[in-house]
Amino acid sequence: MLAVIKTGGKQYQVKQGDVLSIEKLPTKQDGEKVVFDDVLLIADDKDNVTLGDPIIKGAKVEATLVKNFKDRKVTVVKYKAKTRYKKTVGHRQHKAEIKIEKISA
Repeated sequence: MLAVIKTGGKQYQVKQGDVLSIEKLPTKQDGEKVVFDDVLLIADDKDNVTLGDPIIKGAKVEATLVKNFKDRKVTVVKYKAKTRYKKTVGHRQHKAEIKIEKISA
């Protein structure tokens, strides 16, 4: 079974047992259950596809939070020639790693 969920302003294609990293979930601890209600599409093994308008009512994807972590550092450099201007800024995005447990329609 396959589903497309929406979280953190992005869409993810997930299957049962998948492990993926998403935007950090607010106030969640490691090992806690997470339920995603914004399911946009569900497809089963027999080519039956259910599309939402924009979401499927009553459908949910259950997952377990594996860990919260910070992503690798992204360095941004601003530079202007001939004006002695150079600025370097680094940023590490907060992420969450989840494991998909169950997809239900």
